[in-house]
Amino acid sequence: MLTRRHFLSWGLLSGGASLLRAAEFLPQSVTFRGVEKFQQVVAQAMAENWAALPMGARVAQFGQALRGIKYVGWTLEIDDHIESPSANFTGLDCWTFFEISLGLARMIGKRQSSYSPGDLLRQIEQTRYRGGVCRGNYLDRIHYLDEWYTDNAARGNIRNVTRAVGPVVRLTERGNDEMSLNPKLYRYLRANPALVPQLRQMEARLEQVPFDYIPKAQVAACEPQIQSGDIIGIVTNRPHVYCSHVGLALRTADGACHFMHASATYKKVVVDKTIHEYLNSVKSHAGIVVGRPR
Repeated sequence: MLTRRHFLSWGLLSGGASLLRAAEFLPQSVTFRGVEKFQQVVAQAMAENWAALPMGARVAQFGQALRGIKYVGWTLEIDDHIESPSANFTGLDCWTFFEISLGLARMIGKRQSSYSPGDLLRQIEQTRYRGGVCRGNYLDRIHYLDEWYTDNAARGNIRNVTRAVGPVVRLTERGNDEMSLNPKLYRYLRANPALVPQLRQMEARLEQVPFDYIPKAQVAACEPQIQSGDIIGIVTNRPHVYCSHVGLALRTADGACHFMHASATYKKVVVDKTIHEYLNSVKSHAGIVVGRPR
């Protein structure tokens, strides 16, 4: 249930024209971990004026600042019932790595004398939740990467530049129902099995949305069109899901375009092989989609 506190936090009862603060439904002792690392990264960004960088370069700069943070899965599953924007600087998975890098870049672009965890949580809410709004419900969150691209492109947070980067093929005859088939893997779904039928309805709608991607055999030729900070979704050959991984592009001084991600293999955030080499190293990887931060 939405309370007066939530409307106040959004600026709706005070005549605010926009949502200025995150809708925080849980205390920051639960939703925000690693405040010291956050403060360290933000202090460096302010001292070096990262806000002046183009958006993509800014996202990549924050991504590099998170290198070495250990890989930890399921960091978004923070409660049994209540959903709230969150950030964890002590452990990242692939989704939270790119999302926090993007959120920091968006946050620092709004020049202020100082920044708080709440400022980042507001940016996280803007991109993590359908329509940019969390109402405290688990299904407010965007759970599939293909929907993340569509929803955030529609709201102007990114541009889906996949077609501009290279030749695409359409994914067909594939279900997009990994979560509803495996609800026991997800803390909220285990505690709230009544959510599963509604989730399945959402998945069915996603299965009707055309999904195009660049096949991995074409990626090497397309890499010159990819920019630092582009969000690289890894399309999979696995059944029941379209994308299995995500990271950021990073163009290094030698001109090569690398894949930067929170790696379960290396157990931390790393700058990995070039994007096409990374794709070729995993048999189940089928190709990529590319989102460009705005």
